[in-house]
Amino acid sequence: MLHKKKNLSELDSAEGEASTYETKHFGKPIPKYQIPEGEMPANSAYQLIHDELNLDGNPSLNLASFCTTWMEPEADKLISESNNKNFIDHDEYPQTEVIHERLVNMLARLFASPEDCNSVGTATIGSSEAIMLGLLAHKWTWKNRRKAAGKPYDKPNIIFGQDVHICWDKFARYFDVEPRIIPMEKDRFVITAKEVEKQIDENTICVGAILGTTFTGQHDPIEEINDLLVKIKKEKGFDIPIHVDAASGGFIAPFIYPELKWDFRLEQVRSINTSGHKYGLVYPGLGWLVFRDEKDVPKDIVFTVNYLGGKMPTYTLNFSRGSATVIAQYYNFLRFGKEGYSKIMKNTIENAKYLAEKIIASGHFESLNPTQLLPVVAVKFKNKEKFSLYDLTDKIREKGWIMPAYSLPPNAEEIVVMRVVVRENFSRDMCDILYKDILEAYDKLKKA
Repeated sequence: MLHKKKNLSELDSAEGEASTYETKHFGKPIPKYQIPEGEMPANSAYQLIHDELNLDGNPSLNLASFCTTWMEPEADKLISESNNKNFIDHDEYPQTEVIHERLVNMLARLFASPEDCNSVGTATIGSSEAIMLGLLAHKWTWKNRRKAAGKPYDKPNIIFGQDVHICWDKFARYFDVEPRIIPMEKDRFVITAKEVEKQIDENTICVGAILGTTFTGQHDPIEEINDLLVKIKKEKGFDIPIHVDAASGGFIAPFIYPELKWDFRLEQVRSINTSGHKYGLVYPGLGWLVFRDEKDVPKDIVFTVNYLGGKMPTYTLNFSRGSATVIAQYYNFLRFGKEGYSKIMKNTIENAKYLAEKIIASGHFESLNPTQLLPVVAVKFKNKEKFSLYDLTDKIREKGWIMPAYSLPPNAEEIVVMRVVVRENFSRDMCDILYKDILEAYDKLKKA
């Protein structure tokens, strides 16, 4: 069939569109430090940013992060459907708040909330917010008790070890509380009840205990610290709570080490935080804070607002936030249940042990995490080498692996650590590939 030639004006506009990479936006620099004057097509804006983000590391090969980098497609779909809901708008999104309440109940029971307690809690942006909220509650409980007794309340202190996350130091500085920090030693990377006892006085608002440290993956002896505080309460009348920072271990210990007492089974454990975006298996950012009893949260630090519809109590540092990660946590609880979480955590722990054993068996390294509470491989050089662990991790980076090397805090700063965080999607085969690449990088540096 013959066709008549059309006038240019008759051509469909879509036929005249350039491909993404033909547009002018790819032929010259784009403004980087001020908003551009004009617009650009959506496909160009997307492609420019997409291509630049290719320079980031591969999240699946990021062995420095505890944060979840993979979720099931169904979870991704729920997240996409919830991205436009502001979590704080309980009147507008009442069912999201109902789900939030269910999650707090589930977590309280997972952490062995006593039957005679009315446990309360909240979702947070992460464990940093959860820790600050928990410690603020303990500061105000101590302050109110001191005021009622007619005693000074201007010199609160808090006790924790150098094995904590930096947010503990931030809390002490931001909220004007004296930090009594128990230093590490060359042969001790966690705190002990004996060291805690040396720091306690009537102005101690709380003792911080870590269920899985960022530095080595070990955990503080929480039951021993609890026994000490029970003894002090009976002898001196100091009712000092424990806040357990279970950011990394809160979704591991209940499923893998149920006999380990670290939670509300212990009398002085009054609050617990954990990270849903770590071994809760949810994307960042999601933290959880659970109090043993509603009496542990002073009423004068809980606010009520009515400008979102109805009257609503709020106890957060961040007000507006997305609902997606909360919904994703609920998906995981329904999807996996205790059985599924136990299987996932068991696989993760066993893969970490497998990798640690292979690395140690090479003869080049020593383990700093023998208990393996967390699926973390933390090692140092067994012998002095002509190159450092910093050099080794840089060399491994050439293969795409992202692994941190760092020195421990003061008193143990001469110890340099290389750490691998094993997550859900890090398989046994990946362990073998990583081990091979570590040895290859070691041998190349040794021969250089």
